[in-house]
Amino acid sequence: MISLESFGKETIHGYVHDAATGEALLAANVIIEELGTGTSTNEFGYYALSLEPGSYTLIFSYVGYTTVFRSIDLREGMVLNMELSESLTELEEVTISSKQSNSNITQLETGSSSLSIQSIRKIPAFMGEVDVIKAIQLLPGVQVTSEGSSGFSVRGGGRDQNMIQLDEAAIYNASHLMGFFSVFNNDAIKDVKLYKGDIPARSGGRLASLLDVRMKEGNSKQFHASGGIGTIASRLTLEGPIVPDKVSFILSGRRTYADIFLLFSKDETVRNTRLYFYDLNGKVDYRINDKNRIYLSGYNGKDTYANKEYAGMGFGNRTLTLGWNHVFNNSLFSNFTLVNSHYFYDLGTPEDAEENFNWKSNLDDYGFKADFTWFPSPEHTFRFGGSTTYHIINPGEITAVSTGGINQSLELSHDYALESGLYFSGESKFGKKFALRYGLRYSMFNNIGPATIPVFDEDYKLIDTTYYEKGDFFNFYSGFEPRLAANYMLNDRQSVKASYSRTRQYLQLASNSAAGTPLEIWFPASPNIEPQISDQVSVGYFRNFLENKLQTSVELYYKKMINSIDFRDHAQLMLNPRLDGEIRIGEATSYGAEFFVKYASGGFSGWVSYTYSKTLRTFAEINDGKPYSAPYDRPHDLALVLSYDITQRIGLAANWIYSTGLPFTLPSGRYEIMNNILPLYTGRNEYRLPDYHRLDLSITLRGKEKPGKRWRGEWNLSFYNAYARKNVWTLNFVEDEEQADVTHAEMTYLFSIVPALTYNFNF
Repeated sequence: MISLESFGKETIHGYVHDAATGEALLAANVIIEELGTGTSTNEFGYYALSLEPGSYTLIFSYVGYTTVFRSIDLREGMVLNMELSESLTELEEVTISSKQSNSNITQLETGSSSLSIQSIRKIPAFMGEVDVIKAIQLLPGVQVTSEGSSGFSVRGGGRDQNMIQLDEAAIYNASHLMGFFSVFNNDAIKDVKLYKGDIPARSGGRLASLLDVRMKEGNSKQFHASGGIGTIASRLTLEGPIVPDKVSFILSGRRTYADIFLLFSKDETVRNTRLYFYDLNGKVDYRINDKNRIYLSGYNGKDTYANKEYAGMGFGNRTLTLGWNHVFNNSLFSNFTLVNSHYFYDLGTPEDAEENFNWKSNLDDYGFKADFTWFPSPEHTFRFGGSTTYHIINPGEITAVSTGGINQSLELSHDYALESGLYFSGESKFGKKFALRYGLRYSMFNNIGPATIPVFDEDYKLIDTTYYEKGDFFNFYSGFEPRLAANYMLNDRQSVKASYSRTRQYLQLASNSAAGTPLEIWFPASPNIEPQISDQVSVGYFRNFLENKLQTSVELYYKKMINSIDFRDHAQLMLNPRLDGEIRIGEATSYGAEFFVKYASGGFSGWVSYTYSKTLRTFAEINDGKPYSAPYDRPHDLALVLSYDITQRIGLAANWIYSTGLPFTLPSGRYEIMNNILPLYTGRNEYRLPDYHRLDLSITLRGKEKPGKRWRGEWNLSFYNAYARKNVWTLNFVEDEEQADVTHAEMTYLFSIVPALTYNFNF
C-alpha cells in the first residue's frame, strides 16, 4: 500500500476528549505555536499533523474548556490523545490557559452557527422543556414558520429545504405535539451545528441548510444519571462505561403526560382521550484501539392522540446508524456509515365504529456513506467520499367501512428512488492571513419502477400515463454542485469571509400549511418535476473585542433558486394520485443582511441577532405571473437572548423576540354562484398578519455543592410569553349569523402566559 504521508515528514495524531466524560470534542483547535498554524478535530474528535522532525509546542483549545500547551519532540510518528477539562486542573508537563478562542475569526465557514449544550440549557424553555430547534430559531437568518412550531426557514428557504440529521440519519419530521416540541432530547445531545449557506461538499440533498446533530457517546469514565421532572414531561438519561475507557453506552428517555391531566376532566370524552409523545435515544460506542472504533446509535419517537369514540392520530420517527472509524495510516482517517430512517403517520377512527376509516403513510431511507479525511500537512486538509440512499415513499393508503359494512380502499402508487453523490473538498492555508476551502459534489438521482407516471398537456390536463416495470431505472437527473469559501485575516481580531455554493434538492414536501402538520407528503423529482437548484453567495465581516469576549459579525447574502415548487390555488394535495398536476414551477430569490453580537464573561452571557431579509417567488401560473412574497418571508427578525448568574446558585435568563408578521392571502370580496357564496381573493400573500413579539423569562435555583456530593439538583421556573401577548396563529373569515352579507375576521391565538416548573438532577 502506498502511504499518503508526505515524504520527509512525521505525523502526530490522536483524539481530543472531555477529561470528565471521555466524550470526543468536535472542532477542537490544535495549533503549532512555532508555526502559527494547525488543524481542528473532525466530527469524531480526530486530528493529524504532518511535520518536519523537531521540537514543537502544541496548543489544544475548545470553546468553554481550558487551553492546554503540550511540548513534544517529534522524531517519528506518534500518537498523542489529549483530554481537556472545564476546570483549571493542573496536569503534569502541561501549561494551562483560560484565554478565550478567536475561532469565529479564524474558521473558514460563513453562514454557520454552533451552539453549546450549556448555552441551550440557559434559554427559557416552553413548558420547561429545553429544545435544540427552539434555540436554533433565535439565530440570525433563521425564522420561525409559525407560533410554537418546530419548523424553521433559513435564508428564505422552505421547511423541507432543511436537512436535519441525527448521527447522519435524516429526520423528516422534527416535531412533537404539532410542533410545540422537537424530537431532540437535550440530555442525549452532544453537539449542534447549523450550516446556513456554505454547506460542506460531503452533504447534499437540500437547498437551504444542514442541521447536524450529534448524540453523546456516553460517559466512558464512570456511571452517570441525569433527568428532570417537569410540568408536562419527565426524562431520564443513564450513561456509563461497559468497559472503562473502551466501551460506553447512553440510554435516554422522555415522555409527556398531558393525558394524565385529562383524567380529571368532567367530560367523559376528554377523560377517554390519550395525548402524549415519547422519545428514546440509545448509543453504544466501542473504541477497539487507536485505529478502530465502532458505534451504534438509534432513536425512536412517537406522538399519539386517540379517543375511543371519535378519532386517533399517530406519527413518529425512527433512525439507526452503524458507524466504523478506521485510521488507515497516521494521516488518513475514514468513516463508514450505514443509516436507516423511517417516518410514518396514521389517522383513523375506531375499528368498532359502524363507519370507520384508516389512513397511513410512511417514508423509508436505507443509506451507505464513506468519508475519508487526509491530513498531508498543517496547511492542507482534504476530504473525499460518496454516499447512496434508497428512498421508499408510501404517499398514502386508506381503507374505509361505510354504512352497511361496505369495504372501500385506495392506495396511491409507491415512489422508489436512488439518490447518490460523490464529493471532494479541501482546506488550504496560504500564510497566516489567507485560507481557502473548495469543493465539488456530483449528485445523481434515479426514479425506479414500478411506477405509473401521468402525462399532462400545457394546461396541466391529463392526456396519458406511462407505466414502468419493477426495477426499471426510468428517469435520471444529475449535476455538479461547486462550493467555495475564503477567509482573509486582517489581524487576529478581525477577518473578512466570502463563499459561493450550489445545491440541488430531489425530494420535496407537499403542504398547505405554513405551520406544518404531520399529514404532509414527501414526493420525489420525476419526469414532470425537475430538481430544485439554488446558487448562493455571501460575504461577511467578523470582529472581536475585549480579548474575544465580545464577538460581532455582519453577513450579506443573495440566493437564486430555479425549478422552485409551489401549488396552484385550491390545490388538492392529500391522497391525490396525480399530485404532479397540482404543482407549478417557477423561480425564487432571497437576499438579506444578518447582524450578530455575542458576549460571554463571568456569569453574564447572551447574544443579539437581527436579520433583514426578503424572499420573492415568481411563477407564470400563480398571481398572474407577478412576484409575491414566500410563505415564510419576514423582512425584520430580532432576537435578544440573555443569561446572568447572580450567584453560583441563582441564575436568571430572558429572551425577547420580534418579527414581521407572516404574509397571507386575504379575501377582498365575494360573489354568488347558484346560491353559493364564494370568496374573492386578492393577490397571493399580498397582506400580512400583525407583527409578532414575545418575552420569555426563567429563574434557576441550584442546590448547594459539597465536597464528595455526587447528587446535584436544580429548580427551574419559566414563563413563556411573560406579558401575555396574543399573537395571531390563524385568521379565519366567517359569515355573520344574522347578516348574510357581512363577513368577520376571527383571530386564533395559542397561548397567553405559560408558567412551568421543572426539577433537573444529575449524579
